[in-house]
Amino acid sequence: MNVQTPQQLTKNADVATRHVLVVEDEEIIRTTLSEFLSSEGYAVSVAGNVADAVRLAEANKFDVFICDVQLPDGDGVELMRRLLQMKPNAFGLVITAYATVENAVEAFTSGAFDYLVKPVIFEDLQHKLENLFRYRDLHRENLGLRQELARRDDFDQIIGSSRSILDLQQTIRKIAATNSNVLLVGESGTGKELFARAVHSSGPTGSEKFLAVNCGMRPVELLETQLFGSQNNGGANQPGVFRNAGRGTVFLNEVAQLPLGTQAELLRAMEYQEIMPVGGSEAVRVSARIIASTTRDLIREVADGRFEEDLFYRLDGVKIRIPPLRERLDDVPELVDFFIGKYSKAMGKQVTGATGETVRLLMSAQWKGNVRQLDNAIERAVMMCEGRQISPNDLPPDLLGIGQPLPDTDDLRSALRHYERLHITRVLRQWPEKREAAKRLKLGLSSLYRKIEDLGIDL
Repeated sequence: MNVQTPQQLTKNADVATRHVLVVEDEEIIRTTLSEFLSSEGYAVSVAGNVADAVRLAEANKFDVFICDVQLPDGDGVELMRRLLQMKPNAFGLVITAYATVENAVEAFTSGAFDYLVKPVIFEDLQHKLENLFRYRDLHRENLGLRQELARRDDFDQIIGSSRSILDLQQTIRKIAATNSNVLLVGESGTGKELFARAVHSSGPTGSEKFLAVNCGMRPVELLETQLFGSQNNGGANQPGVFRNAGRGTVFLNEVAQLPLGTQAELLRAMEYQEIMPVGGSEAVRVSARIIASTTRDLIREVADGRFEEDLFYRLDGVKIRIPPLRERLDDVPELVDFFIGKYSKAMGKQVTGATGETVRLLMSAQWKGNVRQLDNAIERAVMMCEGRQISPNDLPPDLLGIGQPLPDTDDLRSALRHYERLHITRVLRQWPEKREAAKRLKLGLSSLYRKIEDLGIDL
């Protein structure tokens, strides 16, 4: 009877959740490796050829692939490359018959962590596995720290503490963790790329690349080359954004502007994780996450024949609506302070804030251009300001007189009543059904009707 020592039991508990796939065509070696790894506490699966290895990798989660170079139905190095593309968080060890520089280089170019030489020495295998998992744990810790720093940086750029923004940040954190493709919808100027970066940095591949593409680019050939790359006979090949992004994120700004032919290629990338380079004859595997944005009504675009229906359903599954600035007026003072600090530093000026009258005017503007318009307005105001505080005269002339200014009064009751009218009016515009509006306002339905009458709200 084989009695395990306390040290062995502890070691086996540590590796109990570590899954290894051994791909080896020689049955004796395959069985011996499986028995040794099982005795060390690993969960082991075995395959004798490429087809079985791919099938097992598709159906199971593995931490390590141990793969022989020569297999009866394919190249083991190419198989390793394919397995690591399928399971980006796994690691690989290549088994080779000869310890040469060429074999080592070949193993590492497949993405393998290390290589083993036949006959495999168990102590060498165990040592390499220990190094591998030690590296993995350090890599994950480092990656977690980098993602946390990136997450803080990106969320720091989302200015505002209104309920809509706090709810939006919570939604982003939930969706980001799934690494699913995402569609951002919202008016122009709401900051969709900023929110896309927050989704990316909060996800499991937040430390990877974030590459943005303007889908309205013309001509079409240039756009498709930028997205999918090109393969030219006798000329320089271009990898394209999808391949350059690796396991990162491709942000497709204004996806509704893609030509129909390009939409079909994008659907292929989403469904099969492969693209066809311009001028190429073989598909290329890709693994980038896709975040798309649009200002258009995609349902209408589909009905009018300008957008692929299948692509719409692919994108519409995980959708985030970015609210316009008029629905988050509570955030205007914070945004104003942020932009003042940004442009004062850039211009070397001593502007420290805005007068109360200026803030009231900014909170009453319509902001058809949303946060981008406010950003431009404050940049101009800082440039024009000659003192330490921005006054209404420093604002762009087209803002003056727009909207319904907040009352210039010290009477708190009058100011609160005015704000209450503005706030309830905004909620009713967003939620015309009274019962839903009352729920959002946390009021009883009868109380809402009384306030509409008392405040003179025009519906």
